[in-house]
Amino acid sequence: MLIVGLTGGIGAGKSTVAQLLAAHGAAVVDVDALGREVIAPNGPAVLPVVERFGEHLRGTDGGINRAALASIVFNDPDELASLNAISHPAINALLEERIESIRSCRPAEVVVLDLAVLVESSLGRDTRFPYEVVVTVESPPDLRLERLIERGMTAEDARARLASQATDEQRRAVSNYVIHNAGGADDLAEAVAQLWQALRQLARERAR
Repeated sequence: MLIVGLTGGIGAGKSTVAQLLAAHGAAVVDVDALGREVIAPNGPAVLPVVERFGEHLRGTDGGINRAALASIVFNDPDELASLNAISHPAINALLEERIESIRSCRPAEVVVLDLAVLVESSLGRDTRFPYEVVVTVESPPDLRLERLIERGMTAEDARARLASQATDEQRRAVSNYVIHNAGGADDLAEAVAQLWQALRQLARERAR
């Protein structure tokens, strides 16, 4: 299998590209969803998070109150680093399980890790199955801002989220492929179809 890290800033269209790749036949793992899973009820990071940040973060369901946790770490790099030190190893362990399951249960030439913070973290890299290729999805900042506001964010919150993430230049520096998502749905679908052919070819070459 060829393991691909798919990243992009919030509002760029990364999740849409992941869906299109899945339609072509890729096995997609939503790493961001795994991040939510590890702090859900009975998640492996719940107890360590409570021990580090306080019992008040435990929700009525036994999981972590994500909004309350975000209010602590979003604007505090030290607290965010403490959270990442707890959650990222748990996420990577769960990711290994998912990839192992894909290997054993279904044929897949390409596995895509849908991963927002690829540049900013070791997620998807410090595992037994690290990504070998990186794809970045880009959109102009003003278009991303418009999309986030359409989703219900305030302009202030949207700008803060955009500013907190890696830059396009940082993502490009580690990327093998860049998908530009500034046009319509048909343009994006065509770009992803071309990407899919390239990834399949690469997977087959590496399998020889």
